[in-house]
Amino acid sequence: MSHFQYRVGALTDVGVVRDHNEDAFVCRDEIGLWAVSDGMGGHAKGEVASAAIVKALSELGPVTTADTARSHVEGALRKANTEIFSEGQRDGATIGATVVALRISGRIFQAIWAGDSRIYLLRAGQLYRLTVDHTRVQELLDQGLLTPSEAENHPLGHVLARAVGVEPGLALDVVEDEVEEGDQFLLCSDGLTGVINDSQIAETLRRVPPEQAVSELVKATLAGGAPDNVTVLIVACLPSAVSTGTVITGVSGSTGHQL
Repeated sequence: MSHFQYRVGALTDVGVVRDHNEDAFVCRDEIGLWAVSDGMGGHAKGEVASAAIVKALSELGPVTTADTARSHVEGALRKANTEIFSEGQRDGATIGATVVALRISGRIFQAIWAGDSRIYLLRAGQLYRLTVDHTRVQELLDQGLLTPSEAENHPLGHVLARAVGVEPGLALDVVEDEVEEGDQFLLCSDGLTGVINDSQIAETLRRVPPEQAVSELVKATLAGGAPDNVTVLIVACLPSAVSTGTVITGVSGSTGHQL
C-alpha cells in the first residue's frame, strides 16, 4: 500500500536535429515505478535497446518490501542487458542504452541507474542530483585529472563508461532514502541536461505542477537547439488523502514511445 498519491507528467520529443527518437519511458504508478531510457546515439538499434529496457520494467508486478522492489528492478534490467547484448553479438554491433529508474515502496525510494541519464530530487525548494554520470569525463573528474571547468565542454563528454547491453554483465548504482511529502523527482535523458541547467530545472519544478513542468522544460530544450532526443518525467509525491490522480501528458516526437 502506497503512503502517497503521485502526480506525474511525462514527455519525450525527437528534438531539432535527430530524425528519430531513441528515448523511451515507463510509468507504473500502480506499483511505484518510473524509468527513462536513452538509446545510445551513433550506435545500431538504440531505440531497440531502450524499448527492451522499458518492456522488462513494464512486466514487473507489485511487491511488499523495498528490498524486494530493488531486487526486482535490478533483475529486470539485467534480463534486458542479456537480451540486448545477445542481439548485439548476433548483429556484430554495439547496442546499448542508459537507464534511470525510480522505485517507491512504502516510504522508501530507490534511484537505480547506469549511464548518464539523471534523477533529481526537489525537496523543500532545494534541488539535489541523486545520480552520478557514468561517463569517461566523470571518471577523469573523480580521479582529479580534470577540473569542473575543463570537464564542462570536454570532447569526451558524451562517451559512456557504463550502459545497459554493451557488456555481458551489468553494474548498477543505487541511492536509497526515505520519501517526504511534497518531494518531486525528475528523471531525464541527457537531451535535457545538455541544454538546460540545474537552476532552470529547479525554478520550473518550484513554479508549476509536473504536467506543465515537463512541457515547459521540453519547449525550453527545443528553443535551445535540442541536438538530441529529450525526455522528462516528473513524479510529485502527495499525501495519500489528496485525490489528484495521475496525469500523463503523453508522448511527442516521431517515434518516442511509452510502455
